[in-house]
Amino acid sequence: MNRVALAILAIACLAGVESAPAQQVAMNGAGATFPYPIYSKWFDEYHKKFPSIQINYQSLGSGAGIQQVTAGTVDFGASDGPMNDEQIKAFEAARHSGILHFPTVLGADVPAYNVPGVTAALNFTPEALAGIFLGKITQWNDPAIAGANPGVKLPKADIVVVHRSDGSGTTYCWTDYLSKVSPEWEKRVGRGTSVKWPVGLGGKGNEGVSGQIKQTPYSLGYVELIYAIQNKMTYGKVRNAAGQFVAATLASVSAAAASVKDMPDDFRVSITNPPGSAAYPIATFTWLLVPEKIGDEAKRKAMQAFLRWMLTDGQKLAPALDYAPLPAPVVAKESKAIARIQ
Repeated sequence: MNRVALAILAIACLAGVESAPAQQVAMNGAGATFPYPIYSKWFDEYHKKFPSIQINYQSLGSGAGIQQVTAGTVDFGASDGPMNDEQIKAFEAARHSGILHFPTVLGADVPAYNVPGVTAALNFTPEALAGIFLGKITQWNDPAIAGANPGVKLPKADIVVVHRSDGSGTTYCWTDYLSKVSPEWEKRVGRGTSVKWPVGLGGKGNEGVSGQIKQTPYSLGYVELIYAIQNKMTYGKVRNAAGQFVAATLASVSAAAASVKDMPDDFRVSITNPPGSAAYPIATFTWLLVPEKIGDEAKRKAMQAFLRWMLTDGQKLAPALDYAPLPAPVVAKESKAIARIQ
């Protein structure tokens, strides 16, 4: 073989390293609505880069994502709340495999509201938010709200509480926070992707809650930050553990993540109500739920390759969509965990 032929062969080999396998691979996932905008962007960009890989995702809520990955009707799930021990045991029994949690980005729940005549970003204390969702604080001019907002004329109008109707990681984040700041909430309601709400109207998905709040005067509910921004909703600041009223921003969400000094090996961690004066208190990681055993070799390699891309190039796309990228130590730890997919 002459030098020209060898050079062509070398270039072809190098090109093969950078391109996806010629075999067409389709993977299906379902779950959290919280990260749907960034997942849509990622899967679209990845398909453009590697046309042979098609990743489809249904935004159904974290509860549905956990159920479907356990049932084996999808290749991966997604959740804004980590699976609990019972859910993991159910998965292992059904699928004869472990389940891996891969944090993807960071986001935040915000208290969004529709109060005619009030355009200011209101301040909310933990006590006020817990009281509203427990049904104990029922009017907008209640001292628990007015006291944190001097100079704002709040109406004597009933608060219409809006919450998720479906199983939701956004709900897990919200109720995890309320459980940490309110002993009464923890005892009466607790944390979970689905809970028995004391009061309120239900909306399906972040989309449904956002729509319900926009259409209902004097309403208040919780939505993921990006949905509040995209829908031009008014949302408030929340008093954090250090006593500061903080707005949800990329910086304040990253400050919450910085509170995790030792990420556990299974990546199941809560970052609500963290220490630190700059930290936003209702922040969370969101996770892809990937079976530890993937029998289809093409799918296994495609999933591993996507995760490596997600942890590198994919992170660069997060800030433009108002998600905070993962901290570098988490990226390093996840990169090693990809090898656990067999």
